[in-house]
Amino acid sequence: MNANNILVLLPINERQKNLIESASPNSNYVYKTYDNVDKATVQNADVIIGNPPAEMLIDSSNLKWLQLNSAGSDAYIKEGILKKEVLLTNASGAYGLAISEHMMGVLLQIFKKLHLYRNNQKLHLWKDEGKVKSIYNSKILIIGLGDIGEEFAKRVKAFGAYTIGVRRKNTEKPDFIDELYLMDKIDELLPKADVVMLSMPSTKETYKMFSRDKLMLMKRGAVLLNAGRGNVLDTDALCDLVESNYLLGAGLDVTDPEPLPKDHRIWNVENIMITPHISGGFHLPETLERIVGISADNLRRFTSGEKLMNIVDFHTGYRTSK
Repeated sequence: MNANNILVLLPINERQKNLIESASPNSNYVYKTYDNVDKATVQNADVIIGNPPAEMLIDSSNLKWLQLNSAGSDAYIKEGILKKEVLLTNASGAYGLAISEHMMGVLLQIFKKLHLYRNNQKLHLWKDEGKVKSIYNSKILIIGLGDIGEEFAKRVKAFGAYTIGVRRKNTEKPDFIDELYLMDKIDELLPKADVVMLSMPSTKETYKMFSRDKLMLMKRGAVLLNAGRGNVLDTDALCDLVESNYLLGAGLDVTDPEPLPKDHRIWNVENIMITPHISGGFHLPETLERIVGISADNLRRFTSGEKLMNIVDFHTGYRTSK
């Protein structure tokens, strides 16, 4: 297919530009960012690599394909944003390394009480905070076994955890997963897990999936991690359960709402670790390298008429293929 005008919304260097341009050398390239791109430039593009403001895409007559730099696609699958014939692909496969390492750090912080010791350091307080927990021999339930969930599972498995995975479909079990189930088994699995890791997109099915009732199914003293979307969780219910010591704690890189208001109660819950949706993004240079690689490969496929990787299903918000 023709890709005459390609808009790239990635903070890339000359080497990375050359990699993308080599996939379609006869195209015209425009380089902008999310913050400085204008609607006319968006509407003129046949192909967009990166995430434009979604409202700028409405009624675009030229766009044939949008390659997101994110794994999540919820802003772009809403009714009226993209025309039915537009191909939408995401960057699944780029974020597993960065986000899994981040969530490992958060889990260790909670298990080893490192946040308490950091607080004590600020107070110049030499104090033993008592017993800690170990990933070794813990049962860790990973709900959403895509790229991020799988990479997290590999890392906790290396620490000696017993891993239980849940995905929407495909019961072919990877070696680093001890047990694998589909989504209908979540309620049976929650009481068994010492750690529950959520890595799910925002869809109609996942919205507030982890309600108060669902959270109450978790094992007393368990830890909840969320690296997917904040609106999967009932935030107030989570606060209640951590404050009452029913749950040991939680690690959230995503919240509901985002950004968190300054007066939100969750800021003051001691054992809830919050980071402002930064575990992915471009914070780790390797993530951008992977996004550029996926984009360049898909651009080559697009211009050659081959099937693209990571095509997003508009109904589910998930990718339909790798």
